[in-house]
Amino acid sequence: MKKIMFLSLIALVSCFSAFAEKKPPQVVLNSFNQKFTGITDVDWSLEKNGEWEAEFDAADGKETSANFSLDGTWLETETEIAITDLPSAVRDAVTKMRPGKKIKEAARILDASGQITYEVEVSGKDLIFNAEGDFVR
Repeated sequence: MKKIMFLSLIALVSCFSAFAEKKPPQVVLNSFNQKFTGITDVDWSLEKNGEWEAEFDAADGKETSANFSLDGTWLETETEIAITDLPSAVRDAVTKMRPGKKIKEAARILDASGQITYEVEVSGKDLIFNAEGDFVR
């Protein structure tokens, strides 16, 4: 009985491994390569919302991630920035929302519509603001 259960478990794990996608569809790869020329070291992941996310270091060495839909449409790019590069309105808003807490990381997000928002990590939570310091989510 134990042998049957063990073999069943191995078969189940093998099935999940075979179906797990580690590489995005070619249309997503093509779109990435058009938008980010010369980037070769990319870590891909399939997000829960169905988007493909590419994580890589940009030419300037900054940690960057870009999201694409299943049809290869570029959705947004998030680039790490120094906390001092955040608009002062964003830093002020964080101070008001989370008094006494420090920003651990910051990023600039550019979406497909051209809108720029800023993500800050405070106390293990990601907060999104527009450039005027208005809380987005």
